[in-house]
Amino acid sequence: MRRYPVVVTALAVVLMLTAGSAEPAQSSSKGKIVCWKDKAGKVVGCGDTVPPEYQDAATREIDSKSGMTRKTTGTAEEEARLAAEAERLKQQREEEARRTADQRRKDQALLGTYLNEVEIDQRRDRELAEVDRLLTQFHGLHKGSTARHSDAVARLAAAEKAGKPTDVLKEEVARTEAEKSKLERAIAVRQKEKADINARYAETKRRYAELKSGGSIAPAAAKK
Repeated sequence: MRRYPVVVTALAVVLMLTAGSAEPAQSSSKGKIVCWKDKAGKVVGCGDTVPPEYQDAATREIDSKSGMTRKTTGTAEEEARLAAEAERLKQQREEEARRTADQRRKDQALLGTYLNEVEIDQRRDRELAEVDRLLTQFHGLHKGSTARHSDAVARLAAAEKAGKPTDVLKEEVARTEAEKSKLERAIAVRQKEKADINARYAETKRRYAELKSGGSIAPAAAKK
């Protein structure tokens, strides 16, 4: 492998090859000269190929005839960072395309499902009615569970006061308390479900009204 002194610039190397001596120019690999840099970005050598110890360094490839730069590369770390950034941007564009396509499908389905906003309200009310039916059941069960728990607690307190508490009473208190707590969680879930239904249909009506008043359906994803 032919190397040139560090003090010689890339252009000077080219001039030496093209004007001073025909033999070095012919020995360069496919008419190119490669200069490599240290970590500080300073050119530390030029030659036909990059030495093994500088394989991860930044380089500049020069045409040995014209003196023009053919290409440059960063350090291995820089190249890896640029590749990672390019991949991140690619994934971001793909995700945006998926979201756009998904919104377009939703818009088309929305317009094909309802004739007017009244129908949206009617469907919302049917879903709310079903949740209210379940809530009524859970509230009734909770009322009974609360009463059983209160009774068990009172009987255990009386037994403890008399100095005759039993494991059976303690287990009953624990069981009724767990039953009551379970029903309370179920009620909370259904109440949140009602709030979610109202929020979902409010957004449905908003988007439906927007589309009907001239808003455009989300554009189709661009073909790659």
